[in-house]
Amino acid sequence: MIKEVLGSFAENLKTAKNYSFILVIATTDVSLIPGITVAGASPELTHFTPAADSEFLLLGKCKVINTVPITPDGIPTPALVSRASLSFTKVSKLVVNAGSKILPKIPYIDIGGKPGGDIRKYSLDLETAERILENSTILGEEFSNSFDLLVIGESIPAGTTTAMAVLQGLGYDAIDKVSSASPSNPKELKKKIVLDALRDLPKDSLRKIAKLADPMLISVAGISLGFKGKILLAGGTQMTAAAGIIKEFNKEKLKDVAIGTTKWIVNDKCSDIVALAKQVGINLIYADLDFSISKHPGIRVYEKGYVKEGVGAGGASILAMNNGAKNEDIVKKVDEMYSELLISKS
Repeated sequence: MIKEVLGSFAENLKTAKNYSFILVIATTDVSLIPGITVAGASPELTHFTPAADSEFLLLGKCKVINTVPITPDGIPTPALVSRASLSFTKVSKLVVNAGSKILPKIPYIDIGGKPGGDIRKYSLDLETAERILENSTILGEEFSNSFDLLVIGESIPAGTTTAMAVLQGLGYDAIDKVSSASPSNPKELKKKIVLDALRDLPKDSLRKIAKLADPMLISVAGISLGFKGKILLAGGTQMTAAAGIIKEFNKEKLKDVAIGTTKWIVNDKCSDIVALAKQVGINLIYADLDFSISKHPGIRVYEKGYVKEGVGAGGASILAMNNGAKNEDIVKKVDEMYSELLISKS
């Protein structure tokens, strides 16, 4: 079931005739900080996660690593949920590289970005940030010729930390409000990194964003700014930061945009996407998934606060439900794909 929290956006999904699922990938050196993210079996492997996620989304297997990305606890990437959900649609899947350290071994659109650094120093130089924004806007304009709805997901380890920095830097109250792929949200570590990053902040909006943002956020905002139709930002609290950047350059555009996430993000007691979405003024909907019926412990742990979202899982599930799939159908497909992965690993 699709549930609306803020605004009324779900009707746009029913009337859309041509739509595409876009996965924007990138990395920053923030993910190398020990303890900041579980989006990879180790800090070093986090730089492989976006490329591997995009490969699994399109192929059902990974090329840059010999298995799917997992958390240190062995829980599989949410790309599994996205691929399973999108199997219930006829949507085209496209990958946009905004600045990933490791490049996927599949076709992708490159918008001339580069990986972000450590936001405590500087994420991106101004020229790169401008290029990512400009090229992504051009891409969004081109997508307008073929689609009336875009569903935009993301894969970037430690992205909630850069999202918190961007929101706080743009004047929103975001400290302690962003989510985590772990049930133990490392709030104190995130807060310390963000407060360090906010020192000596430039006054100009784009310079500010260049210092604090990851390439994914800038690219998602650019695609959205250029696109003339409706946009579902498929993600969790990170997408409130993308919406904040969109608002910074074109406040009117937000009426055509919604965040589409999962119930686990909306119900997360360690973050507050509703408060962030209200501050930014963005529509919010979610897929009411229930993985407690899964036959795999690695999938059932979603109900205990693990993973929650990523690789557009919420938006992909919303698309599946909009096409008539029920929770039971999605869980069955996820279980089938996970079983195949376990067999291939053995």
